[in-house]
Amino acid sequence: MARMKRYEELETEDGKVVRYQRHENGGGLVARGAKVDPTAYVADSAWIDPGAVVEAGASVGRYVWVEPGAVVQERARLGSHVHVGREALVGRGCRLGVRVDVGARARLDAGLVVEPEAKVAEGAHVERSGFPPHVLAA
Repeated sequence: MARMKRYEELETEDGKVVRYQRHENGGGLVARGAKVDPTAYVADSAWIDPGAVVEAGASVGRYVWVEPGAVVQERARLGSHVHVGREALVGRGCRLGVRVDVGARARLDAGLVVEPEAKVAEGAHVERSGFPPHVLAA
């Protein structure tokens, strides 16, 4: 069985080298400067950029990219191939389907369910309304 490297280094467009270490729970890549709770799950092919936060009990699926400054709150669930833009907020207990794209600085209120392949516009604020769970369709 092949051993997974404990870290990866990536050079950004501006020439900075960012080091990513494997998260103990799931093996995903977490940049130096990101804060990921030990109880969060980060799939082995997920990337968490510097300055991003993944809180307790959250689950980050395969091939997910969480950009700098984004926050994934407690118990949120991100399906595979999800993209969370810079400084976006995924509220507590949200569930994001496969291939959801959350734009930079977008805010998703707690408890939202976002249908697969939905796109949340940059800077949008998606509020929870009506009976739980509120569903945002593409």
